[in-house]
Amino acid sequence: MTTTCFTRPAFTSRVVPVIVLQDPAHAVPLAHALLEGGIDVMEITLRSDAALKAIEAVAKAVPDMHTGAGTVTRVSEVQQVIDAGASFALSPGATDALIEAVKSARLPFMPGVMTPGEVMHRREQGFTLMKLFPAQQAGGIAMLKALGAPIPDVHFCPTGGVSPDNLSDFLKLPNVAMAGGSWLTPADALAAGDWNRITRLAREATALAAGA
Repeated sequence: MTTTCFTRPAFTSRVVPVIVLQDPAHAVPLAHALLEGGIDVMEITLRSDAALKAIEAVAKAVPDMHTGAGTVTRVSEVQQVIDAGASFALSPGATDALIEAVKSARLPFMPGVMTPGEVMHRREQGFTLMKLFPAQQAGGIAMLKALGAPIPDVHFCPTGGVSPDNLSDFLKLPNVAMAGGSWLTPADALAAGDWNRITRLAREATALAAGA
């Protein structure tokens, strides 16, 4: 029996920054820079040792930011990101054990999918918002159009290969709720603490999303 399970986290931005932080001290000023640019969500990925501390810092200091944990791939990480203060989580893919863990914890979650079979399986588990990853390798816009015809009740956050050049095209699709990308927080800007540059990138992305 299909049940609805956390179909959508609470943020409003249609652009989701995918962030790898090496220094947790950058997390709070980064959050403020993104908010100033009109983006109220951060996907802080568990790809560095700084991730959990960064999530905790933003959750405590910037209540207007919706802080998500990305690259959640293990059951053991579910409680870790909850304890750090994440308000939702995302994965590049998902196992049934991981799905059961997030549902048991009542953690809003976007499972990663790449094929129609995976989409149908996650829908049966109660999800109607999923992360298409890696989006371009999975077929990009053409794949999303193809999925929309037989499975119109599922919406996606394509991530992987999304850029300012194609963001509007992705967001114009009726089954795309939002899109994720790493271009908003370049590694050199983070290392230099160039928050003005990140705010500018956020504003540009917000404007593109508004026009889609």
